[in-house]
Amino acid sequence: MIPGDLRPRLLQHYPALAELPAAELDGFLEKALVMPLPAGTVVFDENQPCQGFPMLLAGSIRVIKAAPNGRELQLYRVMPGESCILTSSCLLGHTAYQARGIAEQALEMVLLPAPSFHALLGKHKAFRDYVFHLFSDRLTDLMQLVSAVAFQKLDQRLAALLVAKSSPLHTTHQALADELGSAREIVSRLLKGFSEQGWVKLAREQIEVTDEAALKRFASF
Repeated sequence: MIPGDLRPRLLQHYPALAELPAAELDGFLEKALVMPLPAGTVVFDENQPCQGFPMLLAGSIRVIKAAPNGRELQLYRVMPGESCILTSSCLLGHTAYQARGIAEQALEMVLLPAPSFHALLGKHKAFRDYVFHLFSDRLTDLMQLVSAVAFQKLDQRLAALLVAKSSPLHTTHQALADELGSAREIVSRLLKGFSEQGWVKLAREQIEVTDEAALKRFASF
């Protein structure tokens, strides 16, 4: 039985599915798993096999690469309407996950089983184009991350991150460190320096950007 509101919600975020014949879309919806997951749930982990193609209706997934010492580097986030390049890669290459996906917020997602994913990919150009378009966009994001990690100093990356987010930013120094793949102590020290420069104002779990222009200049120096 297909939930009454599933079709319009899914098509809202993944319009390429509207190109499928009605009977095939119904068959896809019958086989798909609707999964509500609380925040903090590990959606997938390293060395696990990929069970299917996730399509988010609500919430977000934070995809990270964890080191043995506990340090993390955020690779990207998956929002409704977006795809997980790691999942696509695992499905296409029949390989296991090489990173971890965590529900950053409470999730509602539709999981398309791997056989259905491969069938749709092979039969329908619209779905295939959509998957590879999202794959290309995410790969571009990852290349930008690699460039930033390789060629930008941590303080510049932090400045760029603060500029990219809405101010005031309600977060912890640890969360910023995780996103940058650094240690909380280092990020706290850099934020204190930004504060002394008059670029930000720090409060408990809040950062207010007070000189965005200075942060932008510093990030691009």
